[in-house]
Amino acid sequence: MIEKITSSQQAIDMENKYGAHNYSPLPVVLSKGEGAFVWDVEGKKYFDFLSAYSAVNQGHCHPKIISALTKQANTLTLTSRAFYNDSLGPYEKYITQFFGYDKVLPMNTGAEGVETALKLARRWGVVKKGIDNDKVLIVCCEGNFHGRTVTVISMSNDPSSYTNYGPLTPGFIRIPYNNVEALEKVLTEHGKNIAGFLVEPIQGEAGVYVPDEGYLKKTYDLCKKHNVLFIADEIQTGIARTGKMLACDHENVHPDILILGKALSGGVLPVSAVLADDDIMLCIQPGEHGSTFGGFPLACAVAVAALNVVKEENMMEKAEHLGKIFREHIKNISSDMIALVRGKGLLNAVVIKEKNNKTAWDVCLKMRDLGLLAKPTHGDIIRFAPPLVIKEKELIEACGIIKQAILSFE
Repeated sequence: MIEKITSSQQAIDMENKYGAHNYSPLPVVLSKGEGAFVWDVEGKKYFDFLSAYSAVNQGHCHPKIISALTKQANTLTLTSRAFYNDSLGPYEKYITQFFGYDKVLPMNTGAEGVETALKLARRWGVVKKGIDNDKVLIVCCEGNFHGRTVTVISMSNDPSSYTNYGPLTPGFIRIPYNNVEALEKVLTEHGKNIAGFLVEPIQGEAGVYVPDEGYLKKTYDLCKKHNVLFIADEIQTGIARTGKMLACDHENVHPDILILGKALSGGVLPVSAVLADDDIMLCIQPGEHGSTFGGFPLACAVAVAALNVVKEENMMEKAEHLGKIFREHIKNISSDMIALVRGKGLLNAVVIKEKNNKTAWDVCLKMRDLGLLAKPTHGDIIRFAPPLVIKEKELIEACGIIKQAILSFE
């Protein structure tokens, strides 16, 4: 029988004793979520300004998504892809038409989605572009975060991601992010062996690094010129988070390969997807890639509901409107601890300058005490990404908490 948690410290102690120490969470233990709010074990209510790294764009436990989950769970949960089922086809039709692609390859986690996109690009490079099998290259960017698998960390330049996990996977060229000239140079020099350019439209884990306007379109055009696939990792930036359905939509870029995850399920299940047209997707044939749970009936029902909610509740427009309000409020805080405010839609970050030995971590602890949860990335950057269901009045109240926390260190 599972032990009942009666206090936050009990839960923390249990995780530390029985779980791997691969995370360093903010010391708060959550037991309930609804909309833009979460509650801890003791019943204290908080604004959630992380949204599980944008997986909960539709808010915690959205009733329409939960209804779709429970309805499907009472009928059929899993068949594997050894058989057809009556949920996958309708989902595939829905999502491909929703995003404008011929085909979808359904997976589970974001990292699996990235791995799938890499395999697709490499296969296309050999089969369609004619690159020698042992010479295929993928271009990626410094500061990237695409997941934690061995192949994916081989693209990282963050030592905490790749150190002591060797040998790393070859076949990647890393260039500076937000640098069109760097991509042009590498495509000119190595283009005949390059299958794809993998990029985050906004680098989330790097601290919501928003590239210069025109960067996506210029790099997309370069890829077209050199017959290289433009691969967009929209796992965190997609599904209305930045004020458009996809962050690439801000520059009218339609990726050759699109990777989605996180909010594709509204935070209810691990669901990811890779979308591409037939010329790319049909390079993979039966038995050459797959997943037991990829496209399982529960995932299909939940993903359709999650996308419907985004559309029905105008979450793109809400994110665009509320994001401007958030940045305006934070920029008006008079504190030299705030070095920079940046973002797009409701994906934002504040760079915190250390003051009197107080850091971004201390600011997050103070915000927690005041009823708002966020977490630092790269030490000095706090990412702010509330669920897109948050109301304007609630957002302004939350901005007041952030202001109070920062000013408490003056």
